[in-house]
Amino acid sequence: MESALTDKQIISTLDEYKYDWKDEDVAGRSAKRGISEEVVRNISASKKEPKWMLELRLNGYELFCKAKDPDFGPFVDKTLEDFDYNNFKYYVPPLGEGISGSDSTSNWEDLPESIRSTYERLGIPDAEKKRLVAGVAAQYESEVVYKSIREDLAKLGVIFVDTETGMRDYEDLFREHFGSVVPGDDNKLASLNLAVWSGGSFVYIPKGVRVEIPLQAYFRMNTQNLGQFERTLIIADEGSDVHYIEGCTAPIYLENSLHSGVVEIVVKKNAKVRYSTIQNWSTNVFNLVTQRALVHEGAQMEWVDANIGSKVTCKYPTSVLVGAGARAETLSIALAGNSQMQDTGAKMIHLAKNTHSSIVSKSVSKNGGRTSYRGLIKISKGAAGSSSNVVCDALLVDNDSRTDTYPRNVVEEEDVLQGHEATVSKINDDQLFYLMSRGISEQEAMAMIVRGFIEPIAKELPMEYALELNRLIMLQMEGSVG
Repeated sequence: MESALTDKQIISTLDEYKYDWKDEDVAGRSAKRGISEEVVRNISASKKEPKWMLELRLNGYELFCKAKDPDFGPFVDKTLEDFDYNNFKYYVPPLGEGISGSDSTSNWEDLPESIRSTYERLGIPDAEKKRLVAGVAAQYESEVVYKSIREDLAKLGVIFVDTETGMRDYEDLFREHFGSVVPGDDNKLASLNLAVWSGGSFVYIPKGVRVEIPLQAYFRMNTQNLGQFERTLIIADEGSDVHYIEGCTAPIYLENSLHSGVVEIVVKKNAKVRYSTIQNWSTNVFNLVTQRALVHEGAQMEWVDANIGSKVTCKYPTSVLVGAGARAETLSIALAGNSQMQDTGAKMIHLAKNTHSSIVSKSVSKNGGRTSYRGLIKISKGAAGSSSNVVCDALLVDNDSRTDTYPRNVVEEEDVLQGHEATVSKINDDQLFYLMSRGISEQEAMAMIVRGFIEPIAKELPMEYALELNRLIMLQMEGSVG
């Protein structure tokens, strides 16, 4: 049996980072910083894209140049005062110039040794060998370098490829849905992503097909000052079911990097999608993303969102309930340590009758870290019989940390149920006394209480291959009781 760690030892794990190794950076050293029309055209040319995609990119760049930064959260409270769009390298091909995601391999041994070693240390090939995942995509810098899918699923018509391959090999399906959920003029960062996107996943699940174990994507940044702009598009056809998981890490540098991905999900009639994120970027990464799902009649969308790393995270997974009886749920956890800001939450937009949504948000702040819940519940006129409930719970470890809740509720229909509750708490002395009076040590009693606090989220963290990360989250939580 392992000896118990002291509270001080457990709390210190919040400031540890296990993924701070760096590979050789030949491509990154030669890449130039800054965004321009020339950069956009060069990205498109290097991928040998069709003319219609170049036109979309140029439109995205024009929109980006005209758009203002968002007027909320870290964009207006000086948290991003050292953020400069021209400070990042917008395209770094890990396998050489002129290599795009469609040139990636399905054989780990074909990858350069440094890249292969990185993913081996992250445990990605091992998860695939143990059949813990139905398919794997691995993005390194600006491109997907590895992709695979189980043969039996491919025979059923399941598509799991990088986004560039989706654009080329499934053009009609791709063009129908690309930009339909997150249009280029949605916000300044979405416009930027449209202009310079590279990598990401294209997923299609045919009618009635259930993918019993998850599809997994993993994103790794190695280059200093890199901007990573993957674009993921998931289409779950009628009656289908899929779980997609993404994870991410990066080395620690003195200068900042940017991750600004876009996720578009279409959940068709009676389908179900779960999208899980374990975000563990290093603390020099701005994590500013846009994620949204359209949920049709009788369909179900689930977001499981764990945010541990980054310097600043700005992320609000959004579900637009466009069909009668559609359901959506977001479970999120955010942990902020020294010099971190986690501005996270969720948005639920009800556009149809008898739609239902739920948000459960947990956060922990320590060592001057800051967490914020920022959410929107909108129940539109005509969405009669709908309901929504929001629960936000926060733990503050010390007096130097901060947590805020910024809910926004817009209810335009009378026949609805809508609730919101928020708490900020420390360990309850009565609970401690009760457990200790039953012969449980103070340390274990505190741990039990915290496990109960995070249980709605922790129990949803995905599968065996994430156990080590899950354990890290638990240790961080257990240390947040002082």
